[in-house]
Amino acid sequence: MSEFDEIRPYNEAEMPVVMEELLHDRQFNLMIKGFVPWLPKGIRNGILRLLMKGIKTSQDFQVRFMKPVVKLEIWRCTKGLTFGYPKKMDKKKRYLFMSNHRDIVLDSAFLDLALFKEDFGKTCEIGIGDNLLIYPWIKKLVRMNKCFTVRRGLTAHEMMRSSMLMSRYIHYAVNDKDENVWIAQREGRAKDSDDRTQDSVLKMFAMGYEGDDIIAALKHLHIAPLTISYEYDPCDYLKAKEFLMKRDVPGWKKSKQDDLDNMKTGILGKKGRVHYEVSPCIDEWLDSLDSSLPKKEIFRLVAEHIDNEIHSRYRIYPCNWIAMDELDGTDNSAKYTKKDRAEFEKYLEGQISKVLNDQTTKRPNDQKEFLRSTILTMYANPLRNKLAAVGSDSIV
Repeated sequence: MSEFDEIRPYNEAEMPVVMEELLHDRQFNLMIKGFVPWLPKGIRNGILRLLMKGIKTSQDFQVRFMKPVVKLEIWRCTKGLTFGYPKKMDKKKRYLFMSNHRDIVLDSAFLDLALFKEDFGKTCEIGIGDNLLIYPWIKKLVRMNKCFTVRRGLTAHEMMRSSMLMSRYIHYAVNDKDENVWIAQREGRAKDSDDRTQDSVLKMFAMGYEGDDIIAALKHLHIAPLTISYEYDPCDYLKAKEFLMKRDVPGWKKSKQDDLDNMKTGILGKKGRVHYEVSPCIDEWLDSLDSSLPKKEIFRLVAEHIDNEIHSRYRIYPCNWIAMDELDGTDNSAKYTKKDRAEFEKYLEGQISKVLNDQTTKRPNDQKEFLRSTILTMYANPLRNKLAAVGSDSIV
């Protein structure tokens, strides 16, 4: 449908031209070199052409090109990716997977690989902010990879039009194109890992549905909350640096280079164990809501339900317990060993030093304490939220 041309992924007719442009893009080739620096350029380009041969659709591109890249990423940068979902989940049905946000690129990439391995039939179309499409090759690559564009930095009038268009597209993708969709529960990542669903995202979902019934609009998308748990967030020190800069430099804002550094660090940095857990689709729960409630109240209740589903399914690691104990003065030492604590302490010191060694961030003497507390909070908050959702007796 032509009304979606400005935001949709590439269609089958567009793919061959864009692939050829990408293969000749210098910056794209430098990015690929970062994954396999030991391969000579000629061999690397030959492999790229072989991988792209016969690709006709964006689904083909994900299976032929992205699948081996993501597998390599898991092997190099994690201690394994695990995936859980309700056994009664209908794999032939299409869902809007709505998750907390840990990594700009990999949140959806890891999900796609998991869906492929578990025979869900389709991977996901992916909502991605246009503020991240810094270079032409990035924009081409993501649109080949089943991404649709979420526009950022708009005026109020432009935002209304953009939200309506995106909502209509998501409804169209799930119900007419027969595609799964992934989107984050909020605009941007929760820098402190206190993951909360924004009402505005739910309101956007309802905008593109014909009719005023909010519950029917949300059911039309078959929302399945998704919890993403990282043992270690490779961008934690960059987020802490951002907090520090905002504290000490009035009006400080991230640059495009900062966004690119976050993307690169998120992809190539070590993550430890990674777990994805899908909650039951909320359609049945939505049927229990009183449709006569004010719209604002319905959105609030839905957001709270999604948050509870996400929080209750966090995978908790020793670093989460250690961080909460240090910040809150609790004693959960039975949940981790002395070795766990020593390893996490070494990790913290290493991450903090990456900021302190950056000459552009030298600030008052309390900077190390501030950075430490900020990073610890990122690891404590998922555990705090899970405890609030399920209670301490339910966490192994």
